[in-house]
Amino acid sequence: MSTTPTLGPVPQRVTVDADQVRRLVAEQFPRWAGLPIRPVADGGWDNRTFHLGDTLSVRLPSAAEYALAVAKEQRWLPVLAPRLPLPIPVPLAEGRPGAGYPFPWSIYPWLDGEPASADRIAAPVRFAADLADFLVALRSVDTTDAPRPGKHNWFRGGTLRTYDESARRALTKLAGHVDVDLAGEIWQTALAAHWDGAETWFHGDVAPGNLLLRNGKLAAVIDFGTCGAGDPACDVAIAWTLLTADGRRSFRERLSLDDAEWARGRGWALWKTLVTCAQTWGRDDREAVNARHVLGEIVAEYQP
Repeated sequence: MSTTPTLGPVPQRVTVDADQVRRLVAEQFPRWAGLPIRPVADGGWDNRTFHLGDTLSVRLPSAAEYALAVAKEQRWLPVLAPRLPLPIPVPLAEGRPGAGYPFPWSIYPWLDGEPASADRIAAPVRFAADLADFLVALRSVDTTDAPRPGKHNWFRGGTLRTYDESARRALTKLAGHVDVDLAGEIWQTALAAHWDGAETWFHGDVAPGNLLLRNGKLAAVIDFGTCGAGDPACDVAIAWTLLTADGRRSFRERLSLDDAEWARGRGWALWKTLVTCAQTWGRDDREAVNARHVLGEIVAEYQP
């Protein structure tokens, strides 16, 4: 019998609007009831995010599976924050279901910054080093009682084999468009790369939208919904999805990554990129073009 976790059905997302959020805040946290509420532009997929005044935000899970992370974030982000070299969101309050909204939710301080992108980063190698230093600090935090991979984080920190089926489906769809033999080899190399079982904390979704810049420099790291303790290779995917070749080398050196973890990290990047390419092939929007670029970076860097 296989021990590989299964992801289960696609989450059934709920909608939430500003009026519901206004009622939730007024009923449960009257001290903030007078503050204006407006949706955050690109406010997220796993969570719906709203501005609460100028200095606070409301974060509401969009499905029952994502709501599993609320208690984790409430418990652990205050523990992690003082041990990290950059600001992270630390919850100020935990809300209950109400006003027609069915899940727990949170109020956070608003962290200023713009999402990272290659054209906004002032010094790519410095950015890569700063991000690596953040992850080094995160990995150094004691993992006693920390949440292990599970449904709360879609098994980040666990085996890549959880995503084998979706990666292979994507390869089948991309046949004739990309070198699926080479991509399949890179994927198989990642699956075979050994992890020694030494657990550390990981973020779980180190992606451009969760890295905030100010004046072109890394200023904060947000969205810890997929964090936990386990194999931290999932955090290495950013090396291909955002960093330059020189930045990638600096990132690897500062994290002291061996060949096996590098291969697993490449696998995490490849899985997501293959799925995105399969969904967007033939389109010319930013998401599609970026996915094809990342796939090119992964293939070009790979040396068997």
